[in-house]
Amino acid sequence: MSILNPGKPMWQILLGTCLLFMTSSLGAQPAESVSRVQFDQWMQDISNWGRWGAEDELGTLNLITEQKRVAAAALVRDGVSVSMSLFADKDQRPMNGNPFRHSLQVSRFGEHEVAGDEYAVQYHGFAHSHMDGLPHFAHKGQMYNGFSVDELEQTGANRLGIHNAFEGVFTRGIIVDIPWLRGVDYLEPGTALTAADLEAWEQRTGVRIGSGDVLLIRTGRWERVRQLGEWNFIGNAAGSHASLALWLKERDVAVIGSDGVSDVMPSGIEGLLNPLHELVLVGLGMPILDNLDLDAVAAAAAERNRWEFLFVGVPLRVRGGTGSPMNPIAVF
Repeated sequence: MSILNPGKPMWQILLGTCLLFMTSSLGAQPAESVSRVQFDQWMQDISNWGRWGAEDELGTLNLITEQKRVAAAALVRDGVSVSMSLFADKDQRPMNGNPFRHSLQVSRFGEHEVAGDEYAVQYHGFAHSHMDGLPHFAHKGQMYNGFSVDELEQTGANRLGIHNAFEGVFTRGIIVDIPWLRGVDYLEPGTALTAADLEAWEQRTGVRIGSGDVLLIRTGRWERVRQLGEWNFIGNAAGSHASLALWLKERDVAVIGSDGVSDVMPSGIEGLLNPLHELVLVGLGMPILDNLDLDAVAAAAAERNRWEFLFVGVPLRVRGGTGSPMNPIAVF
């Protein structure tokens, strides 16, 4: 695999050798143990701070250029669209401590009888499909591009708010179906994915993940729920190792997403539950898509043997928001 290519930086050769060994079997591979000192160094190594100017609030969305959008639009051949969002989850249970609240009212409007709704949700967490905006995480008192956490107020974030992404995400989407790659229905909870897994998928499909792409990694979470029911996902979830941030920087990916929360749990990083979140949001300035339903899009891709498509997703235009519920669409 190319991760062993001696032309790559020495850190990647050594790390890739270790991580390739970790992914050599089909069972759950625990996340590699990494110190906070190493984690802090990774934050420096991947930093995009200042890359698009000291006042930049878009981060890796800058990588979705006009040319990239035109090329993505050309991927549409069949006109088939597939939603990648879960239904708004109204049921309270251990994995959904903040259910979506919906009330409907019927009233008179002149001579009309009309109905309306009121919606409310705390969407961050493990149950609702959403986009994490750049103010969602901080590192040592600073957010992406060096903005201070003091910019976060009860009324909203003064910098980096989700409203900056009001033009949406319109680019090439790529579905990396790891259970398909390994010939299993789903990954076992706690399985740590690495750059070696993504490069093995590239070798199998012939598709290269690159600049301005939305990278969607399927672990088979919802298929496991269908077969075995819910489990303590927060304590034991398949996902990507924090070291993947180094590879995302190298490839200049624009957005990452998953049917989980991208992070493997336990993370293997001393004291941190979601270290990939922190590295990606703060260091790279990269939005994250959490809790997507990737089963239908993976099936549509496999049916066509086409793993790339037009990705369209637009967050709510809430000034100062830390993120937004989202219903992203894949168009083949």
